[in-house]
Amino acid sequence: MRKYWDNPGNVDAGVLARAGGAMPSRVVIGNIQITPATVLAPMAGVTDTVFRRFIRNLGGCGLIMTEFTSADGVLRAKDQKAKRYLHFYEDEHPISAQLFGSDPRVMAEAARMVENLGFDLVDLNLGCPAKKVVKCNGGSGLLRDLPAIGKIFEAVRAAIKIPFTVKFRAGWDDENIICVELAKMAEDCGLCAVALHARTREQGYSGQARWEWIAAVKQAVKIPVIGNGDIRTPADACAIVAQTGCDAVMIGRTAPANPWIFRQIEQYNAWLTSDRAASDTLVRPASTAVPYDEPSEADRYQMIRTYFAMLIQEELPDAVGKMKQFASWFTHGVPGGAGLRKAIYESKSAPEILARVEQFFEEKLCGADALVREF
Repeated sequence: MRKYWDNPGNVDAGVLARAGGAMPSRVVIGNIQITPATVLAPMAGVTDTVFRRFIRNLGGCGLIMTEFTSADGVLRAKDQKAKRYLHFYEDEHPISAQLFGSDPRVMAEAARMVENLGFDLVDLNLGCPAKKVVKCNGGSGLLRDLPAIGKIFEAVRAAIKIPFTVKFRAGWDDENIICVELAKMAEDCGLCAVALHARTREQGYSGQARWEWIAAVKQAVKIPVIGNGDIRTPADACAIVAQTGCDAVMIGRTAPANPWIFRQIEQYNAWLTSDRAASDTLVRPASTAVPYDEPSEADRYQMIRTYFAMLIQEELPDAVGKMKQFASWFTHGVPGGAGLRKAIYESKSAPEILARVEQFFEEKLCGADALVREF
């Protein structure tokens, strides 16, 4: 897959400051204030209630979203998976429920049920590229049928009072880029915000996001625009704002690998804003340490132990599988992490996995303490 766009995430802080690249302090979607203007993207198999609360507790994330949930499943009383996806706690507010489907009547009724459950917002998924979703004309499959999308917009908007938003891709492929047209239609139908993942369905998650598509959408509508795609560092978050003028940023795949990303963005933005006030030129040597907290091994240990303990407490049926899934992300960059991952993958139960994690980090941390004392 050829790369279309080189995102300047390593742009100099002075350039960001002069370009007005500091993150917005907040974004208002309908009657809901999102502070700060950062959003945890909905991710299948990732953004369950445990991960959402885990991110919320680390700080810096303004809005969290559920895993994308089938509207048909919401209406089926016995669909336990949909019920689990839509389970949330009071400390998760503000929270948005993301739905997918192709039948306007079903989508409207599912949105009404979501509103009654107490969610703050409802979001329509027009971005999922998975074949099993697309073949049912859900997710990004609907990008080939704008009139059908319009009917869903109108039906859902008429059914609920809470803010209604949409997350979508730029189009089916490079020959069918419809993001500006879709965003205008969303605004005309009364939606409160749009979020664009600046890739096509054909790209999947390969190549690089084309942020200029986000800029085009921002210029075309007056409702808030949320930028998504290739935001891996705090500098990326500020760079996408500087280049597109978007009102908020949405982060997906970076969050499981670096759950601190939202807090780091908040810290980086505070530094950038203060330095902008102090100097119009703002020169920062490349060798200077980054102006946000980097997690230590002790921090990473506490993070893994906390998340795994939350999974066990929640008694999720797939807790063991989730621990093994997240182990590869959470131990990235940890010296000796391959050995820990192997021990986790070979474990048979959740308590055994947690014990392996505790043993691994306690040995490392105790060893480091011993070296310090000896020195």
